[in-house]
Amino acid sequence: MLRRRGSVLPGFGLTLGFTLAYLSLLVLIPLAGLFVKSASLGGAAFFAAVSSPRALAAYRLSFGAAFAAAAVNAVFGLLVAWVLVRYRFPGRRLFDALVDLPFALPTAVAGITLTTLLAKNGWIGAQLAPLGIEVAYTPLGVAVALVFIGLPFVVRTVQPVLQDLQPDFEEAAASLGASRLLTFTRVLFPILWPALATGFALAFARGVGEYGSVVFISGNLPMRTEITPLLIITKLEQYDYAGATAVAVVMLVVSFVLMLLINLIQRWSSTHNLAT
Repeated sequence: MLRRRGSVLPGFGLTLGFTLAYLSLLVLIPLAGLFVKSASLGGAAFFAAVSSPRALAAYRLSFGAAFAAAAVNAVFGLLVAWVLVRYRFPGRRLFDALVDLPFALPTAVAGITLTTLLAKNGWIGAQLAPLGIEVAYTPLGVAVALVFIGLPFVVRTVQPVLQDLQPDFEEAAASLGASRLLTFTRVLFPILWPALATGFALAFARGVGEYGSVVFISGNLPMRTEITPLLIITKLEQYDYAGATAVAVVMLVVSFVLMLLINLIQRWSSTHNLAT
């Protein structure tokens, strides 16, 4: 008679209980408190707080810059991952390690460094100023900072898929007369798309809530370069806790809806690829 092997971990009921308790303490209870505090404003005051011209300008900058930076990282992150996986060259391991630098570098240090380099009197900013290009203290500077902190999310998401992707697919397509562009768009990209969408979503989510690396390079000008996290901090410093939570609720809801849409698109793409 075969004996049933015991699980290494405790039973389902106990582990589920620990999981729910852990998520409740770290996620569900704080989020519930956020909604409860913002509800104390009442409907009219809540709408006034989240739809003020200053708040709307902060939303446009935060979500717009995060989306633009994630789109840039989706393109160049795929390119970086391709080079790291498909080619062997001197210094490749060092280059691969540098991709993770934004993970290890404190965001405030990244913000100060980018501001120093991209200001009008900085090494890079001084070269761009004669061309009429201003980066620091502009919305462009915010996008540049978000590109810097979001690149590793795309690279590290796409890289494992490329490593598992055998060159047989490309060789088969080439043997059938497909061009390089056709091979990439019709053979490789459908396989890479789910991972690329995941990396885009992660980079976008990180960019929306980023504070440390942006607060220095943005200049923090209300209605122009003020990001939403800074607006929340400003309201907290003014003891407007309900107004701060109201703006945070809008950020939370919009971010959740966008992430849900991206995940649905990613799941549909994966299912479509399996079906075909």
